[in-house]
Amino acid sequence: MIPEGWLDQPIGDIANVVAGGTPTAGNPDNFAAPGSEVAWLTPADLSKYKSKFISHGARDLTQEGYNSSSAKLMPKGSLLFSSRAPIGYVVIAANPICTNQGFKNFVFTEQVDSTYAFYYLKSIRDLAESLGSGTTFKELSGATAKTIPFRLAPLAEQKVIADKLDELLVQVESTKARLDAIPAILKSFRQSVLAAAVSGKLTEEWREGMQLPANNNDALRNKIYNAWLEARNAEFDRKGKQPKTQTWLTKFSEPQFIKSASLSWISLSLENIAEVVDPNPSHRMPKYVTDGIPFISSENIQTINKLDFNKGKKITNEELVKQKTRYEITDGTFAFTRIGTIGKSVLLPSPHEYGISHAMAVVTPYKTIIDSSFLILTMNCTTILKQATDGIQSVGVPDLGIGKMKGFKIPVPTLVEQTEIVRRVEELFALADKVEAQVNAAQLRVNNLTQSILAKAFRGELTADWRAANPELISGENSAEALLKRIKAEREALSVKKKPAKKAKA
Repeated sequence: MIPEGWLDQPIGDIANVVAGGTPTAGNPDNFAAPGSEVAWLTPADLSKYKSKFISHGARDLTQEGYNSSSAKLMPKGSLLFSSRAPIGYVVIAANPICTNQGFKNFVFTEQVDSTYAFYYLKSIRDLAESLGSGTTFKELSGATAKTIPFRLAPLAEQKVIADKLDELLVQVESTKARLDAIPAILKSFRQSVLAAAVSGKLTEEWREGMQLPANNNDALRNKIYNAWLEARNAEFDRKGKQPKTQTWLTKFSEPQFIKSASLSWISLSLENIAEVVDPNPSHRMPKYVTDGIPFISSENIQTINKLDFNKGKKITNEELVKQKTRYEITDGTFAFTRIGTIGKSVLLPSPHEYGISHAMAVVTPYKTIIDSSFLILTMNCTTILKQATDGIQSVGVPDLGIGKMKGFKIPVPTLVEQTEIVRRVEELFALADKVEAQVNAAQLRVNNLTQSILAKAFRGELTADWRAANPELISGENSAEALLKRIKAEREALSVKKKPAKKAKA
C-alpha cells in the first residue's frame, strides 16, 4: 500500500535510461589516471563503496578512449545503477561522468530529488536482481530496466523523505560501525585474559589469599620440580630409556626457575611436560574418499577446543589404522596446528575414530605436571604464538617444525593453581562468548534495519505526520499527478550531454 496521491510508474516514463560503454581494454592509450580526464565508472568501483555521491572510478578514460567507445557522459545528479556483476549498486554522479556497459543509468528531470531516487533504487535492489536474466551471470537489459517501477511522491515530500533517510541511515551506519568493532575488542580481551593467566596476574590475589607459609616460593618451586622429575622418570620407564643416556638427558634439560618474588612457577620446555608427535611423519597425503573416516585439519577447528567434524575431507579406515600405530589419544590429548595456519588448538575427543593431518602436532601432556586445559590455554597466548612464528622455517607456506615446537618455553605453576587459572579463564571467556552472541544478534538486526527503514519510507510511513500537517504541499499543483505531467513535458527538453566531436587527424 502507498499513500493516497502517490504514483507507481515505469522508471522509463520518468527518466532517460542510458547504457554505458568500454573502449578497447588492451589499448593503454584509452585510459588515464583517476580524476585527470573523462570520469568513468565500473561496477567494481562500487564494491564496498559507502558514499552517496561519486566523482570518478579507479581509472578515467582519455578523450581518445571516450571517443572510441559507446560511453556517454551523464550529467551531474544522474543515478548510476549497476546492471550486472552485480545488479543493484547505485550512486549519484557528483559531476559529469560516464560508465561502462555494466550500468543502466537514470537521468531524471529536476522534478525528482536525486537523493530520494537514490534511496528508492537501494530499496528495490532485490526486485531489480529478480528481473535480471542470463546463464553465466545475471544482467538487467535496457528494455527491462525501463520497466522497473518507480514510486513517485510529491516533490516537497520527496525532499522530506530524503532528509529523514539521511538522518536515520547515518545513525544506522554509526551503530553498525560500533557493533562491527566489538569482535576485535573481544579478541583483544581474550588475549589479555590469556596473557594475565600465563603471567600469574590473573591469580595474583588468589595466591595471596592462600596464606602460603613464609619462603613458600622455594618450597612450591621444589614441589613443581619434584613433580617434573617424577614425570620425567616415568617417561624414561615408559620409553624403556635410562637417565644416564646422554642423548636422552639432553632432551630433559633442567627446568628454569622464573625470577619473580611473587611467583612460585618454573619454566619448562614443551617436550619436558608433554609428548609431541607428528601424526604422519612421511607427510604423504592420504587417499581421500567421499564416504569415509573424518580427517581433521585446521579448517575443522572453529575456536579453542571447538571441533567441527562436518568440514574437511574423509580417509579410509586403513589409513586410520596406520595412524593409530604412530600415536595414542588419551584424556587430555590435543592437536596444535603447525603448517599453514599456525597456533590453533583443539582437544581431541575419544574414541579415536578420525585421522589427523600432518599439518598438526598431537600433544599429550604428562598429567602429574601439567593440566591439559591449562596447557591449551597457554599454547594459545601471544607469548607462545610468538615463539611459534619465530620458529617458522619456510618462506612460502608457514611451517613450524616439530623440533622447534618441542622447545617452546612453558610457564608451569602448581597443579592447584593451574586448575584455578583454567576456571577463571573459562568464566571470563564465557562472558565474552555471551557478549559475542548478543553482538551477532544485534548485527543481524542492524543489517536488516536499513532495508526496513527504506521500506517504511516508500510506504509513506516516515512522513505520515508531515502529510497531515501540510496538505497543501501534496495536492493540486503540488500533487504527484501534477508532478508527473510536468516531468513528461520536461523530458522533451532533457538531453544527455553529447560527446565532443572527434578531433580531426592532422
